[in-house]
Amino acid sequence: MVEDLRLDSLEGVGPVTTRKLSDAGVHNVMDLIVRGPVEISEITGMEKDTAEKIVNKARQHLVEGGLIAKDFVSASEIYKHRQSIGKITTGTNCLDTLFDGGIETQSLTEVYGEFGCGKTQFAHTLSVMVQKSKAEGGLDGGVLYIDTENTFRPERIVSIAQAHEMDPEKVLDRIVVARAYNSAHQTLILEEAGSIIEENNIKLIVVDSAVGLFRAEYLGRGTLSVRQQKLNHFVHLLSRIAETYDCAALATNQVMASPDVFFGDPTRPVGGNVVAHTSTYRIYFKKSGKKRIARMVDSPHHPEEEVIFALGEAGVMDIEEAEKKTKKTSKKETTKKSTTKKAKEPKVEAKVDTPEVEAKVDTPEVEAKVDTPEVEAKVEPMMDPEFDYEPIEE
Repeated sequence: MVEDLRLDSLEGVGPVTTRKLSDAGVHNVMDLIVRGPVEISEITGMEKDTAEKIVNKARQHLVEGGLIAKDFVSASEIYKHRQSIGKITTGTNCLDTLFDGGIETQSLTEVYGEFGCGKTQFAHTLSVMVQKSKAEGGLDGGVLYIDTENTFRPERIVSIAQAHEMDPEKVLDRIVVARAYNSAHQTLILEEAGSIIEENNIKLIVVDSAVGLFRAEYLGRGTLSVRQQKLNHFVHLLSRIAETYDCAALATNQVMASPDVFFGDPTRPVGGNVVAHTSTYRIYFKKSGKKRIARMVDSPHHPEEEVIFALGEAGVMDIEEAEKKTKKTSKKETTKKSTTKKAKEPKVEAKVDTPEVEAKVDTPEVEAKVDTPEVEAKVEPMMDPEFDYEPIEE
């Protein structure tokens, strides 16, 4: 199958064109479909008509191999294909209900919300759950984690894997992390991800966060159009990769406060209509004390509903499980305190109620000093009854 996807397997693609495409990050036939004819003509310098012919040949080659759908299909065929589409469980009943079974492959799922609402924790949890077998709700695949905010923590992956009774070392080995330092680097990582996806059997692509670097570099209204064009290219590239390589794409997004909203929630996702139209599913995370609320904002077939979840050692958790674990930990703490008190009590009693202290307090020597007959003899014979006292004259 790998030989069928080589660039030189296409008719009309010689060694010179193959070398130009490989230098530009296009390594196989599937990358031609992902990048498109306009970008192929720009990066190789060939004419646009020639690039269109090469891309059309690549598409026809994949259709014959059964890797992508035909140009014209019936709705029943699409329905059958949708029944066999892969899903990644979230590890919670509430979020699985919201997603109707889990995160879908061949689609782009966007999660936005303010800081601390659980976006990164949700991404870490899915990075572990995708490695489970299909019978357990995973896809038995690897993860490509594009970190733009330096928020990836392998320690968190270890704790989540241990909570789900998985080997932490094996889980870490199947996660490929790419640290993006600017928006151009972020796009370049995604453009060259084709070979990484095939070599590591990637089934989940995480971009945390997708718009952060674009938002930081392009400031002011004067650069808004340039930023939206580059962001549009990145988001569409991510969506095409997910659809072509049959993997799930998860993108977290930042928010901003809309000043023209006087009533209701002023929180709005960053990226505008470019990100909103490209995302297949859009979910809003928000904080409610120690609990978290997830709301399905946009979906082709999911109803708009809300669910409540929590964050814990296992990543995202159901509220019932989180409460049970807190009760267990509180019971353990109380039992530890009671056992330590019981162990210390007999030592204190032995020091206070010793027979030596009683002997010092109630000794007969003290009574002998107070009520002695010698004291009575000195006090009572001070006046002689037989002696005649005369009054003193003034």
